[in-house]
Amino acid sequence: MNTLVCGSLAFDTIMVFEDKFKNHILPEKIHILNVAFLVPEMRREFGGTAGNIAYNLQLLDSKPLIMATVGDDFASYTARLHTSGLSTAHVKTIAGSFTAQAFITTDLDDNQITAFHPGAMNASHHNSVKDVKNVGLAIIAPDGREGMFQHARECHETGIPFMFDPGQGLPMFSGDELMHFIEMADYLTINDYEAQLIEDKTGYSIESLAMKVKALVVTLGSKGSAIYADGQRIHIQCVEAEAIIDPTGCGDAYRAGLIYGITHGWDWLTSGRLASVMGAIKIASRGGQNHKPGKAEIEALYKQIFGNSITLKEI
Repeated sequence: MNTLVCGSLAFDTIMVFEDKFKNHILPEKIHILNVAFLVPEMRREFGGTAGNIAYNLQLLDSKPLIMATVGDDFASYTARLHTSGLSTAHVKTIAGSFTAQAFITTDLDDNQITAFHPGAMNASHHNSVKDVKNVGLAIIAPDGREGMFQHARECHETGIPFMFDPGQGLPMFSGDELMHFIEMADYLTINDYEAQLIEDKTGYSIESLAMKVKALVVTLGSKGSAIYADGQRIHIQCVEAEAIIDPTGCGDAYRAGLIYGITHGWDWLTSGRLASVMGAIKIASRGGQNHKPGKAEIEALYKQIFGNSITLKEI
């Protein structure tokens, strides 16, 4: 069975300003701000929630199918997906639009100024889950607002269990709308900041929300993560990374580990630990899709950290 990954495909253009923004912004002139930053260093990365999650599932020898909408400028990403062995059968091009993209400028204090253009992502509702066959599990990750609603509803109507991952799209939804997603979903994944936001918006505590799904997962950064399932709170330790290079895409790598565990019928402790290993591997590389561990390397790191073995295999 396939795992359907509904979310964004995006280009991330990352630039480094070799100074500090504060040295070039006059507080008393902020109302007429007009500045330009020279950025000698620039790189373009392949990203987006769907792309990152599917990439990591492919590393685990899973069977991901990406569902996303892209623009006329997507050719280089198409080649990238095919090289990685990922299908573009459910990636739809929206003529006359750009692929979603972020332009991120970072200074020497790690402050960031980001401009995000959603482009074709806003047309994600042009894809239908009902067009995909042999799906055992889906994830609804940040995407166009209308598309997220539609894909969640279609999964629910067709009996496909799904993981709801609102991520940076969470502010788009009201408390009632979030509850509608959660009541349809089987799993909910959020970070600690999003946990506070979702509590504020819905009026429900995390413990109460956990009772509405099979499992609710909260990532806690360097403190690891917590999985609320079967009336328990299971703590998953953070795996120490070989190096901390770039956190971009770490949450997506973590979610791929969870999805792999769910589709293989693993218990929550083992699934969470694999998710933690995947996040640690990713953070040691720049970008969301440049880490290239083999299955043997992932298995070895898991055993080294947790003391017992896992075997990664296809379903």
